[in-house]
Amino acid sequence: MHRFISIALVTLLAMPAFAADEPKTEEQKTLYAVGLAVAKQISVFHLTPAEFGIVKQGITDGATGKTPLVNLEAYSRKVQALAHARRDKEWEKLAAMTKDFVDNAAKEKGAVKTSSGLIYLSLKEGSGTGPSATDKVKVNYRGTLVDGIEFDNSYKHGYPLELPLNGVIKCWSEGMQMMKPGGKARLVCPPEIGYGEREGEHGVALIPPNATLVFEIELLEVKK
Repeated sequence: MHRFISIALVTLLAMPAFAADEPKTEEQKTLYAVGLAVAKQISVFHLTPAEFGIVKQGITDGATGKTPLVNLEAYSRKVQALAHARRDKEWEKLAAMTKDFVDNAAKEKGAVKTSSGLIYLSLKEGSGTGPSATDKVKVNYRGTLVDGIEFDNSYKHGYPLELPLNGVIKCWSEGMQMMKPGGKARLVCPPEIGYGEREGEHGVALIPPNATLVFEIELLEVKK
């Protein structure tokens, strides 16, 4: 992530500025995707509108050849330090709100908390035979952190996911075996049965270590 942030900022500063219409050609759409990728990477700064204005000023000055107000090379380490500080602050806020979120989720009508810590809530009952631990399933799903930030969404991808239950996180394997085809459920997954202490990217957002994850899963089909 650190290297990409530096590259992304340098790339932005080197690009000419112009007012763009909605992308139409494949090349324009690809360039637009570059912008989305950069936005994803700098999202770690959680910029306020005023701060975003300062970032845009830097982009404009760099793109138009104006003498920079600061030396980019001299500030590269400070860019990384600020990214760390902003990220850690957000993760501290996330950790603080997790306990209340989990407690409230467990109290919802119909919620079941298992011995592993999984909180399962059926949103729509399915029918037929549910999957076993070695079956493959076809699902649509949405994954968020407890603050509501979405990190993945198969609906937005435009196609469901097919996967074996013996190749997913424990939360999914356990929760999906409680479902039947046509059903929909919400899984609240503590880190012990999620991604644990691992930090990394999943879909469109960075998942912090020891994160509690929330999934809404629609079981479309069980493949024996």
